[in-house]
Amino acid sequence: MNITLYSSGCPKCIVLEKKLNSLGVDYSLNNDLDAMISKGFAQVPVLEVDGESYDFVEANNLINNGGLNA
Repeated sequence: MNITLYSSGCPKCIVLEKKLNSLGVDYSLNNDLDAMISKGFAQVPVLEVDGESYDFVEANNLINNGGLNA
């Protein structure tokens, strides 16, 4: 599973980062504004899982419901 968290370091971004870390999920952190703009992201955080993008609420639901468990 290829997981990237696009983050600006905002409070919501930190929430997702802490949740991913607490579950031991292997992910990469991307804070490159140009990369986010090129992907069309209007706001962060965005969690990208195998090419599918999830906004904060969707990412929270995915994490909380075990959608990232191997």
